[in-house]
Amino acid sequence: MSIKRSLLSVPLRISTLAMVLFLMIGAQAFAAHPDVSDSEEAIAAGKTLFNANCKTCHKLDQKYTGPALRGVTERRTIDWAKNFIKNSSALIASGDAQAVAIYKEFNNLAMPSHTFLSDTDLENLLSYIEYGDKGSSDAEASAGEGSEASSGGSGVPSEYLTIIISVMVVVLLLILIVLGLIISVLTKYLNNQNLDEDEKEFINQKFDFGKILKSDAFVIIVTALVIALVAKTAIDGLYSVGIQQGYAPKQPIAFSHQLHAGQYEIECQYCHTGVELGKSANIPSANICMNCHTHIQNVEGKDGISPEIQKIYNAVENNEPIEWVRIHNLPDLAYFNHAQHVAVGGIDCQTCHGQIQEMEVVHQHSSLTMGWCIDCHRQTNINTAGNEYYDKLVQLHSDSKNALKVKDIGGLECAKCHY
Repeated sequence: MSIKRSLLSVPLRISTLAMVLFLMIGAQAFAAHPDVSDSEEAIAAGKTLFNANCKTCHKLDQKYTGPALRGVTERRTIDWAKNFIKNSSALIASGDAQAVAIYKEFNNLAMPSHTFLSDTDLENLLSYIEYGDKGSSDAEASAGEGSEASSGGSGVPSEYLTIIISVMVVVLLLILIVLGLIISVLTKYLNNQNLDEDEKEFINQKFDFGKILKSDAFVIIVTALVIALVAKTAIDGLYSVGIQQGYAPKQPIAFSHQLHAGQYEIECQYCHTGVELGKSANIPSANICMNCHTHIQNVEGKDGISPEIQKIYNAVENNEPIEWVRIHNLPDLAYFNHAQHVAVGGIDCQTCHGQIQEMEVVHQHSSLTMGWCIDCHRQTNINTAGNEYYDKLVQLHSDSKNALKVKDIGGLECAKCHY
């Protein structure tokens, strides 16, 4: 009986020791980077830089247009992170494997350079990325962003959870292998001792794997795992219904925003004339194109006018509209007014549409979900300077220590966006 008790206690002691070691290793792996300051001053300065330069494409704990940023100083060196932020294109061009991998993962979309940031700016930015807004702004944003296709919006991205679970499974398998080796060694040792028949029978009993597979407990566990996996897949699929983030249809004319809005710096409002006047931004007519192309003579192919430019001439000559394919679609039950946001709110086009001046082919940059809009209304400050309309609201809001935001003037009311 004493041998049986001692043998039964071995796995418990070893597994306990292994779990302690695993927790110690995990704690060390998730420890803060010693080279990144966690002071309030550095985090506050970094947040200002993040909101001004990074917020359009990045989130701290969630994959967005770009990768989730928190933990970058654990995944990469500090110098690499600084170089990538300052000039990712140069790092990609140099053949850096990590930079090239990120570039390919995000559809060859290069991040704008930030060579104007000083070394101190970069350190403050990394401080905010590692320590800023934990469990506050991202948790608030996740309240309405469950429809984001790539993650659940609850602080820890789904890809991180997958990695953590995979690591735990590997560690558990290693523990089982070590336990098996220890039991094998102990069995050989005890067989060389003077034992009675009952003890020898207990020590040399065979492990019946088939009996475990047929047991009720095993069937219940496997069934529960399958049901959970199917349920998660179904829920993720339902959340992605109607989400067209990244949608980039082929247009009847290969119009390049990178050339017109980027290289030639043509203002968005020149072509999209309704953006400051009404609900819609307006799809430009062929006549607007001809305002320039009537006088431009150097956009020609080998055999005269290029085929794409010829399509514009044909539309004008035949008095037929160009059938552009709509990219950004909102459900009929939602109301959005461009003039309210652009003319009154002073919102830049890039805030919703991304770096449009860098897109050869335009794609839907933002998710355009209700949660995405609500989060913007919660975070965006109201510019009240020089506008008497807001004087009374500013007076009523004066007791609050926080700046007046869209949510404070009815930006979260259902009737604002829904008829």
